[in-house]
Amino acid sequence: MANTYDLNLLIALDALLSTGSVTQAAGRMHLSTPAMSHTLARIREAFGDPILVRAGRSLVPTPRALALAEPVRALLAQARALQDPVDAGGLAGLRRRFVVRAPEGIAVVFGASLSRALEAEMPLASLQFLPETHADPGALREGRIDLDVGSFRSMDPETESLVISEQTLVGVVRAGHPLLKSARKSQRPSAAQFAAARHVGITQRPGESSPVDAALEALGLQRQLALLVPSSFSALIAASRTDLVACVPTRTAHGMAASLGLVVFALPIEVQVQPMRMAWHPRHQADPAHQWLRDCIQRQLDDPQWIRPSVASLTDGAGRGVT
Repeated sequence: MANTYDLNLLIALDALLSTGSVTQAAGRMHLSTPAMSHTLARIREAFGDPILVRAGRSLVPTPRALALAEPVRALLAQARALQDPVDAGGLAGLRRRFVVRAPEGIAVVFGASLSRALEAEMPLASLQFLPETHADPGALREGRIDLDVGSFRSMDPETESLVISEQTLVGVVRAGHPLLKSARKSQRPSAAQFAAARHVGITQRPGESSPVDAALEALGLQRQLALLVPSSFSALIAASRTDLVACVPTRTAHGMAASLGLVVFALPIEVQVQPMRMAWHPRHQADPAHQWLRDCIQRQLDDPQWIRPSVASLTDGAGRGVT
């Protein structure tokens, strides 16, 4: 093994192990593919190991490379932290981009207020939302995101997490929807009427099922999912333009119903409450800036304007009764 190597080799090694591709690692490092190939040769020389070897059309890591992956990531995280020494009183001068992966409704409902809070406390920092995804489970561990927010039930065991709210689901339809007329006397549709309608569903994570479908199945009922979309916000858009019924978290429903001309109603079935969690990697646990962001998101979700009791009757987005 060579006597010395620079930190850039470790950055390149992390990119290679994260992508498993010289070409993709070159893109991440802003290098040409030949330059990345040369860097891989230097890494092999420095560590006395092939690191990545050909397996068909792919490259696979050697046992030595797998053993290096986590220590290298941790070391790079510590090195990056040295660039932004900050305490709780020095947030105003911090230049940093926070990357949050969350359901689309979180960005739509809370994005503007989070941006205003960030401007007041960390005017040089910025906030980027990424859409919820069923892929890339290692994003927190590998530092591609700072926070993961959602109702996920399975998580990387390395991560820290906190339940930040309980998500009660409500039904949402466009104003004038046929379901409203059939339910006018009882103030909300029956379980059978609800199940008989055409629905827009939200794609679940692999291995997880919809709590709405589980509740209907317990009653011997089944709904027709005419459309599947990736987020609650997409479901609300679809419901506003069709006769499809959407089932979304209360906060998202009340945050968007008025602007989309939607009517919110309590579900006629007992649906298990879904906890919304916020997850992060332990390396950020004591970081004052990261802790501020976590606290800020919690404060936004706890704002009384978003916390409403379960809807007892058909209402519009402002909470007024629908006749």
